[in-house]
Amino acid sequence: MSDQFLHVRVLIGIVLGLGLTHLLAGLAGLIQHPGQRRGREKLYWVHLGWVFSILLGLIHFWWWQFQLRNVATWNFELYAFVTFYVTLYYLLCALLFPKRLDDYDGYEDYFLSRRAWFFGILALIYALDFVDTWIKGAGYFASLGIEYPLRNAVYIVLCLAAAAWRDKRFQAVFLVVNLIYQVSWIVRLYSNLG
Repeated sequence: MSDQFLHVRVLIGIVLGLGLTHLLAGLAGLIQHPGQRRGREKLYWVHLGWVFSILLGLIHFWWWQFQLRNVATWNFELYAFVTFYVTLYYLLCALLFPKRLDDYDGYEDYFLSRRAWFFGILALIYALDFVDTWIKGAGYFASLGIEYPLRNAVYIVLCLAAAAWRDKRFQAVFLVVNLIYQVSWIVRLYSNLG
């Protein structure tokens, strides 16, 4: 493992740690003050589902990035790419728990009004994941099989649809299917790749 990767790993850890902190602080706030959630702070189960999905995604991403240890030579461009990529995850966390909901009628209104940003960034993450995986090596990319590029392509399309379409049923179905598939993907990925 190169000293350069150790340096990159620290940055990844800091930014992902900030994202985890943001999500956990948001969840803790919901638990700490349940009686105060009237009016503007009404909960929305789809919003909470995406909170858990992104929380799981952050943990998975942190583990997934360990494959960067196999990159023999780092340059500023790779470093800048990884920095930008991990920053997108933090932005998702910040979007899920805003500082204030004053202009919205609860988390449902907030989430649906910010869906273009949320799902647009999530689609960009899935697109950039191709580059990130390629950086880890052609052999590693190929080891993921055909499911990996199909998975990312389908997620990009679904995220763009979710960004454009406010329909609550679509949002709910996308969340549920996402959570089931996300857990399945992680379990299968690490039982096969070790």
